[in-house]
Amino acid sequence: MSILTPLAVLALVAGMAVPALAAGEAARAPITHETLWMMKRVGSPVVSPDGKWVVFSIMEPSYEPDKAVSDLWIVPADGSAPPRRITNTKAPESGVAWSPDGRAIAFSTKREGDDVDQVYVLELALGGEARRVTSVSTGALNPKWRPDGKAILFESTVYPGALDDDANKKAAADKKARKYNVRTYEHFPIRYWNEWLDERQPTIMIQSLEPGSKAIDILSPTALARTSGFTGREGETSISLAPIWSPDGSEVLLIATTEHWNAAFAQVGYHIYRMSAAGGAEPKIVSPASGEYGDPTFSPDGKALFFKYAPQTTAIYNLERLNRVAWPAGGEARLVTRDFDREPAQYAVTPDSKLVYVLVPDAGKETLYRVPADGGKPTLVIEPAAGGYTALAIPQKAARTELIASYGSSVSPSEIVRIDPSAKTHANLTEVDKAAAAAIDWKPPQHFYFTSAKGRSIHNMIVLPPNFDPAKKYPLIVFIHGGAASNNPDQIGLRWNYHLFTAPGYVMLMTDYTGSTSFGETFAQAIKLDPLKTPGDEINQAVDEAIKRYPFIDGSRMCAMGASYGGHLANWIEATTTRYKCIVSHAGEVDLLTQWGTSDGIYGREVENGGPPWEGNPIWKDQSPITYAANWKTPMLLSIGERDFRVPINNTLENWSTLQRMKVPSRLLVWPDAWHWILKPEDSRHFYEEVDGWLAKYLKDAPPAAPRAAS
Repeated sequence: MSILTPLAVLALVAGMAVPALAAGEAARAPITHETLWMMKRVGSPVVSPDGKWVVFSIMEPSYEPDKAVSDLWIVPADGSAPPRRITNTKAPESGVAWSPDGRAIAFSTKREGDDVDQVYVLELALGGEARRVTSVSTGALNPKWRPDGKAILFESTVYPGALDDDANKKAAADKKARKYNVRTYEHFPIRYWNEWLDERQPTIMIQSLEPGSKAIDILSPTALARTSGFTGREGETSISLAPIWSPDGSEVLLIATTEHWNAAFAQVGYHIYRMSAAGGAEPKIVSPASGEYGDPTFSPDGKALFFKYAPQTTAIYNLERLNRVAWPAGGEARLVTRDFDREPAQYAVTPDSKLVYVLVPDAGKETLYRVPADGGKPTLVIEPAAGGYTALAIPQKAARTELIASYGSSVSPSEIVRIDPSAKTHANLTEVDKAAAAAIDWKPPQHFYFTSAKGRSIHNMIVLPPNFDPAKKYPLIVFIHGGAASNNPDQIGLRWNYHLFTAPGYVMLMTDYTGSTSFGETFAQAIKLDPLKTPGDEINQAVDEAIKRYPFIDGSRMCAMGASYGGHLANWIEATTTRYKCIVSHAGEVDLLTQWGTSDGIYGREVENGGPPWEGNPIWKDQSPITYAANWKTPMLLSIGERDFRVPINNTLENWSTLQRMKVPSRLLVWPDAWHWILKPEDSRHFYEEVDGWLAKYLKDAPPAAPRAAS
């Protein structure tokens, strides 16, 4: 098989000849943190039932958090007119939902005078200001219209036993009036991501749109909600029951568990429940299998309930697959995506209820498939040349199938597009960041595979710096993704932006090591009982392969960096090789045992490592980087958020103490306001400055920047 030169590959990806590419780049500038951070951010599309309109958010960032603006915009789905702004307030809107008649939208926001988020309704047909329709002290999120348009359900977080808003206000006041301040627990877990858990729990309320009506809590009075261990699905920033209306509006469906307190010693199994929207009856399980459920959606004809489902087994990862059950009968689920070893990231059903379109992560891209709604093997519709589709919506009452999506890549900020499946193309409905992206000197990543020492096909991407000259030699950044059940997407990121790191004149290598997703279930599961060694070996093998393939890489000047699981592997590289000039580790585990004992989740780590630490499996010691501290020599930059409960600060402090004890050149960054990720704009800017300085010191022999005063 012939191998194209790197410049020729870039030319093919860009769709132009080499001379034209070089000439076109002359006027472009390297990306900066300001360029990246100040790009407007386009939210996911929400399509009107008739398919004529698309609502989406645009976030206009600022380095001053109180000056960032996020508003809702609307655009015709046929692209016949430019987008226009429909809200203009300080607080952002979330959870946008169209009314069944397409004349109004509901959303959650906290406007002037609100203490917490409330549901507002904006009559698009009439114009004017949105009106608040809820007034609950516990907040109102995730609104959903009843099919007749006369009521809205929403989620709130309430105190156990408080069945109305007055009871919740009293419970909150009693807690505030306590003269002591203590957190008390009898069950695991006690923390999640960046928050200490408390006694409050999610519930579902229904707000009639009749004037003077009050919201009614339909879930808290049930025995299900009073069961010890009841809660909803845990996301990165909230816990949700993912409620939806049944097609006739007589029932509400939700995803919940009563096994939350089992988290210390077992998998926490969930079910989809159905309950009367009028309340007064106990919720019933829709599908008997326990496991992980997500994204429940009814077919437009109301005859089937679709959802994503993954069983819980002794494997460390189980692929989510698209399932359906008959409605309203319920019963055993049937697999929709058959003989398909990939995850359905998002899906949407066509108006005739005959087809399902599915977005699928695959080797850095997000591809579009379709599958018969009754089940079958998905058919590839579009595989973009770069990046892919990150959101998908199909209007359920449109005369014909319309596919509205978000499209983006690592060099194309996300925009709203209309997909033409027959032509295998899309047309932009927004071009919010087109000019800003066109002014940047950046290129899509190059993809390559190699066969690892264990015979596995390993996917990689190479990112080139601005002003790239293939005749020159460039230092190499070896970037390691987190997860491990994740991958390197060809998308723009704020926390670890490929092009911002390479802008000073570096090449970046990204490897989807064993344990990564989007390469099949078996590949992701193979990390069990081998959490760091094989992935670390494959990263080093990828480096060898990249140096062999790309003569512009200087293999004598390399730095490895990663965060979360990528930080774990960065620490493993510190412990097992001296081939890198420096290492950067953010939120990285250095001791498997300490991480097990202090993280917000523990049982999954036992599954991964073959039992609890006291049962003697050697993995707990043999694959802990701290075990090999006597070998540590490579300079390390450590970074940690003080509010991170996923990889708590103690692991970074152990790492720091060991580096200092071994007299390894090292630098420690502790971010008091950050959790697992560094999200504040000025913190982010300084993080990139710190990493840039570290790379320059060890890869370019640049004098170190004067250290800032310790805080």
